[in-house]
Amino acid sequence: MAIITISRELAALGDETAQELAKLLDYRFVDKRALEERIKSYGVMGSRLDKYDERKPSFWASLSQDRDDYLHYLKTAMLDEAGQGNCVFIGRGANAVFRGFPGVISLFLVAPTEVRLERVKSYFHCDEKRARQIIDQSDHDRIGFHRYFFESDWKDPANYHLSLNTGSLHPAICAQLIKNLWDRTITPEIEAQHIQRLKDLTLGQTVVHRILYEKGIAIHFLEASVCEGSVTLFGVANSQALVEAALTVAREIDGVGDAHSDIQVVQEYSVLPQ
Repeated sequence: MAIITISRELAALGDETAQELAKLLDYRFVDKRALEERIKSYGVMGSRLDKYDERKPSFWASLSQDRDDYLHYLKTAMLDEAGQGNCVFIGRGANAVFRGFPGVISLFLVAPTEVRLERVKSYFHCDEKRARQIIDQSDHDRIGFHRYFFESDWKDPANYHLSLNTGSLHPAICAQLIKNLWDRTITPEIEAQHIQRLKDLTLGQTVVHRILYEKGIAIHFLEASVCEGSVTLFGVANSQALVEAALTVAREIDGVGDAHSDIQVVQEYSVLPQ
């Protein structure tokens, strides 16, 4: 099993390249629509989360519980999609969600400004001034989205295994170059590590969901680190009783061998109003 994530500038032929690659490797293509359908299957209305999609939230939106729900369900959807087998993710911060993950190849697609302008003008049937505004807004949104949700520099090439210029490379050629990288990178050993890591991350996400969303235990900034079934909880709580309740819930989940706490107890701790 393996995952390929593709980040892209607007008008850098991201969808076209991802679809070519998915066909070439016989991988599933996971885009915004697929993730939205997955999130809806959890009973979450997409309208609650649209305001966060590949953009930095406004001040008031950043104070909303929907903000935390968006990131939680986005990660859950990506892990569930990855659990179905080999896939190509397009956008949505997948490169950051799977950063450092064995068996993951992350790509960044760019194109010269003049090429992007011509493509945007053609697609939106607009003049150059409007095309430039669309590009600038898209870049601003994606930079803010990655910085806000993942503390990541969207345009930093160090965050990717390979960057490709679609101003001069056709999507089919890009797909073949990526496949060549895949052929020389993904080994049976890496795939085995990938499966175990995916299992751990998925279990950690299940633990967080059970504690916060099913049991309603107030652990702020809750995260669950998992290594082969051993769970460590991180976050902030108002009392030791809440910590013990969270540990009890975690230990009852199938697949959890043991659970430990690194949760900080801060009495009278409060967060900004939701």
